[in-house]
Amino acid sequence: MDISYILNHLGEDREHYFNAVAPPIIQSSNFCFKDVNSFRLAIENESKMPIYSRGCNPTVTILRKKLAALEGADDALVFASGSAAIASAVMSCVKGGDHVICVNKPYSWTTALLNDYLVNYNVTTTMVDGTHTENFEKAILPNTKLIVLESPNTFTLELQDLEAISKIAKKHGITTMIDNSYSTPLNQKPLALGIDIVVYSGSKYFGGHSDLVAGVICSSKERIHEIFSKEFMTLGAIISPHDAWLMLRGIRTLELRVNRSAESAQKVVNHLEKHPKIEKVFYPFASKNEQLSLAKKQMKQGSGLLTVLIKAKSVEDIETFCNSLKCFLLAVSWGGHESLIFPICAGKAPYTLPWNMVRLYIGLENPEELIADIDNALDKI
Repeated sequence: MDISYILNHLGEDREHYFNAVAPPIIQSSNFCFKDVNSFRLAIENESKMPIYSRGCNPTVTILRKKLAALEGADDALVFASGSAAIASAVMSCVKGGDHVICVNKPYSWTTALLNDYLVNYNVTTTMVDGTHTENFEKAILPNTKLIVLESPNTFTLELQDLEAISKIAKKHGITTMIDNSYSTPLNQKPLALGIDIVVYSGSKYFGGHSDLVAGVICSSKERIHEIFSKEFMTLGAIISPHDAWLMLRGIRTLELRVNRSAESAQKVVNHLEKHPKIEKVFYPFASKNEQLSLAKKQMKQGSGLLTVLIKAKSVEDIETFCNSLKCFLLAVSWGGHESLIFPICAGKAPYTLPWNMVRLYIGLENPEELIADIDNALDKI
């Protein structure tokens, strides 16, 4: 299906809402029926027919159709946050006594879910270096039910060989899941590589304007129905119709924004790889990346997110660098229109990653201006 059709027209039955170009925000919690039989039919098909907006809302339904089509999935669910989507996807795959394998250094709340929360229910997790595919096979136990991936991950940007890992998992009857927020379905298609469940932070590129928080799960019709019937409906971590509408508006320009961000980031990476005050650049398509061939194999391009190790003598040097930037905002998250910076040293010591590591998100500003700003800040240390 053509991407421009998905972004601009799929699911938008405009004749049903006064031929409005933009879809409506159906800001209703409840929906009524003309007779008992119609009511019964809706109850039997609650994942597709609106009864109560905790389950199905017409504005959210339009968004679900677009997200599933972008991913090449049968269906999608939209949650109130990325962490809610991750938790629901994981919990749909495991029960007490099961074992999970997870790539090292995933999103912080994925780590918290697996290592701090699910242990209370006798679910254990083995964290592995995902850059070596054999580590996944070595970690498999008789009770392993799920492999959790994040390729690239969102700080040190290591990749995993998705196709190879999916083959190992299928051989052992294990479900695979990936957080694909970095790439979006435009730049990486995990389902086509054999992965079973794809999750996203919708707050990032899907929203694109730093004005909403959301999460997404994409998978087969059967899996989505199962998650809808259990985790989605039980936990109730739903997106509001208004936020769903904001994401619909955001993804109109998804392709333009993702491409602009990636192209600008590549220019920044090419420049920083040669900078005397940069020790290392972490980016899938960096010329010195040891996994560059894998990136080219399973990704179309990078995104706007990159990380650098700065040749600094102290935390104060890193603070000086960050505080000297004019075009970057000090903030968490990424994927919006604005460029951001996140230094590891903003957290509490002892740090889990090197104190001189700084993550940059390249937004929609002029890349030459961003490069000049970075150079000026590096000159201060």
